[in-house]
Amino acid sequence: MMTLKESLKQELDKLNEEQLKQVANFIAFVEFATTRVNIPFWQTATPAQRAARWCESVAPRGTASPNLPDAALRRDSIYDA
Repeated sequence: MMTLKESLKQELDKLNEEQLKQVANFIAFVEFATTRVNIPFWQTATPAQRAARWCESVAPRGTASPNLPDAALRRDSIYDA
């Protein structure tokens, strides 16, 4: 029993140069179509998924870092000079 690979090799041997170019183009297309494109997470994620990822990334920081005082967050404090 002949395997598919062996059968294809025999068929390729029968083709002329132009037909081989077409097969080569098809193989290149198949390789291109099957390669995984590295798409950034933020382009495919939903807003909820992006928010969850952000929460996960900031969770380890906790409260160890200094926070702004409440006065700094009020709008009127910006204009005090």
